[in-house]
Amino acid sequence: MKRMASDRPTHPPPALVPLLVSAGAVLVSQYFFNAAAQVPDPALLPTDPPPKPDPITSETVVFWGLRLWQVVGIFSMFILAIIITLCCIFKCRIPRTKKEIEARNAQRNAAKTYANTLETVPPLNELTEIPGADSSAVRTVSEQVQSREGAQLATVREEDDLTNQLSHPESDN
Repeated sequence: MKRMASDRPTHPPPALVPLLVSAGAVLVSQYFFNAAAQVPDPALLPTDPPPKPDPITSETVVFWGLRLWQVVGIFSMFILAIIITLCCIFKCRIPRTKKEIEARNAQRNAAKTYANTLETVPPLNELTEIPGADSSAVRTVSEQVQSREGAQLATVREEDDLTNQLSHPESDN
């Protein structure tokens, strides 16, 4: 029997070939995924560090062309002006000790008694005599001024004494 080439037995194509082709495709895709994972992302690559800024010195220009020391000076003068203004507007009382208060009170009392003692001293022309001269004949300039002021001061002192007694009745010691 002679068989012919065209008489070959026809077998169904094996189901293994598409399976091998698909397995090969999976292996090739796995290879590409592994290779792609090793390629670094450009966004994640290290970059050069930013340049360091110049160090700040007193000659560093801050703003408006002013240097740092000028800005600090202007600011401190402004703060000092505010403090001085506030101290002038509001009376800043410096706390004192009891000893300082008593010393100041003693000083005031001593000044008051000294002023009262000076008022009791008689005028100069009553204390001194010019030898060999008639005291009524020689009038000095100081006597003339004292005689004019004496009349005016006597009335002023009486008015001051009355107003002091009215305003401070407890000071009649």
